Amino acid sequence: MQRTYTGETCAGPFPMDRRALLVFSFALAAALGQVNFTGDQVLRILAKDETQLSLLRDLEGLKPPKVDFWRAPARPSLPVDMRVPFSELTDVKDYLESHDFAYSVMIKDVQVLLDEERETMAKSRRLERSTSDFSYSSYHTLEEIYSWIDNFVTEHSDIVSKIQIGSSFENRSILVLKFSTGGSRRPAIWIDTGIHSREWITHATGIWTAKKIVSEYGRDRVLTDILKAMDIFIELVTNPDGFAFTHSMNRLWRKNKSIRPGMFCIGVDLNRNWKSGFGGNGSNSNPCSETYHGPSPQSEPEVAAIVDFITAHGNFKVLISIHSYSQMLMYPYGQSVEPVSNQKELFRLAKAAVKALRAVHGMEYVFGSISTTLYTASGITVDWAYDSGIKYAFSFELRDTGQYGFLLPASQIIPTAQETWMAIWTIMRHALTHPY
Repeated sequence: MQRTYTGETCAGPFPMDRRALLVFSFALAAALGQVNFTGDQVLRILAKDETQLSLLRDLEGLKPPKVDFWRAPARPSLPVDMRVPFSELTDVKDYLESHDFAYSVMIKDVQVLLDEERETMAKSRRLERSTSDFSYSSYHTLEEIYSWIDNFVTEHSDIVSKIQIGSSFENRSILVLKFSTGGSRRPAIWIDTGIHSREWITHATGIWTAKKIVSEYGRDRVLTDILKAMDIFIELVTNPDGFAFTHSMNRLWRKNKSIRPGMFCIGVDLNRNWKSGFGGNGSNSNPCSETYHGPSPQSEPEVAAIVDFITAHGNFKVLISIHSYSQMLMYPYGQSVEPVSNQKELFRLAKAAVKALRAVHGMEYVFGSISTTLYTASGITVDWAYDSGIKYAFSFELRDTGQYGFLLPASQIIPTAQETWMAIWTIMRHALTHPY
């Protein structure tokens, strides 16, 4: 249950059994080599005005950072979610209360959710080993996903192929699935998931979507017509280094893993590294920031690989970049509030896609341009796509709205994928019937 704090002091000493649990958890994490989040909380703050938003942004500029924004300060109408390490809770709550913020505890102990997630994955892995069946309702490691890709391509070689479009900073393969019924450089659709590595629901949704495409081809008339005229490309793990790191060391890692001489902090936010609006508002020049844009546009091999591939192909008509969380469907621009030339068409299409999504499980998504719906963000994928001539460029923020945030339980994978598919299907249908 959430509790709203408006100035009362709520920090106090933990009972001894709680202290013992903390010590045990930290020791266990050290043994496993994984970052431990025992006692960390996710707070939701409602800023009254721009002054309070500025006070929240000041927290991000601290070195070392005291908080990890899950939903960054944007505008007073949108809540701000931030993970606060246990060691900083007292100071941060005192800061909020001294400036008269109203806040609530969304997640009381982050490690509890991580432990549940890890146990669920372990159970699923044991079941998969005994049955040799891949579970589409479970989260998987990079190795498991890449192994699935190989088997999937082999089983559906008549329609699916695997392309390596590049290598990551740590030299992992960057793979794309191509769904095609023949021909070359046909009008194409691009879907990417997992550019932010901690957003596991996006990878899982992409895997389910790939399976849906092969199972519905020849059965779903619209999808069949799409694949007769267009190719679909899906990049399931856009940030393989970061994703591997979320499994091995830090579940909440966002960026890639690039290292530069003389820099203490690691990684670049790949969704701030694109050429369009590079270095503008909504990105950060501080290498320690979660939204660090990198030293130059397309400096990161993961971004450069996509740019080179899409540019060389030259005939992409749709780009869909899938993120979590917040339940939103958005289109350019992120870098400015200036409406794009076909804004009215994108608005109508987003409205139709959200309606189709809602009809599946009743989930409510908001929609609009990125800058007016969420926040200003420069150097992002969909802005680059639009500026590169891809007329239908969209970005999803999948479930949920904050109860679990980036730690969405595996039980929600299938329903999330099912509803997202109907929105994607709606966008693809529109592109098929409105060629350009």
